[in-house]
Amino acid sequence: MAEQGKTRKYHFWEAFKNFALIFSFIVNLVLILVLLLAIKPVFMAKSQVAEPLLSDLDTAFKHLGETHIKSTVSVNHQLPVIFDLPLKQDTVVVLTEPVPLYAPATFALPGGGGSINGTVSLYLPVGMRLPVNLDLMVPVSTTVPVNMQIPVEIPLDQAGMGPAIEELRGVFRPLGATLESLPNSPQELLRP
Repeated sequence: MAEQGKTRKYHFWEAFKNFALIFSFIVNLVLILVLLLAIKPVFMAKSQVAEPLLSDLDTAFKHLGETHIKSTVSVNHQLPVIFDLPLKQDTVVVLTEPVPLYAPATFALPGGGGSINGTVSLYLPVGMRLPVNLDLMVPVSTTVPVNMQIPVEIPLDQAGMGPAIEELRGVFRPLGATLESLPNSPQELLRP
């Protein structure tokens, strides 16, 4: 009976080994089939998603560097103006009211009769034109309104954004180079 127990254990063990071997073979075969079927979408994701996405990102960053910001800046400001204006010129002035004139005078009497000292008093009339020489400094202190629309165009790369944009492009270049070095199909993968 002990011999029969050993034989039974041996047959059970042999049956289990055969089952485990076949089961392992089937599982491995299924996994290989899944990998072979799943590898094509991986290559498709590389060539149809990742590479175009990185290329589009690089192009977008490149165009960002070539972008110009165009706008109009409104200036509405009071500009202070302070200076001394030298004024040197001959001109004619017109009297707007009568101007009294008192001046000392000496009158010579005819026939050697001597002279008399006195004062002359008269009024210059309204509207009288008088020639005048001006030589003076005129202080000017005022504000000038400045109202204008100034068109502005700022190229981003020249406005200091160029290095930052190149840095952004540089972040994705290694990823693009790595993707470029990977095979595009299962056939390329199997080539020596």
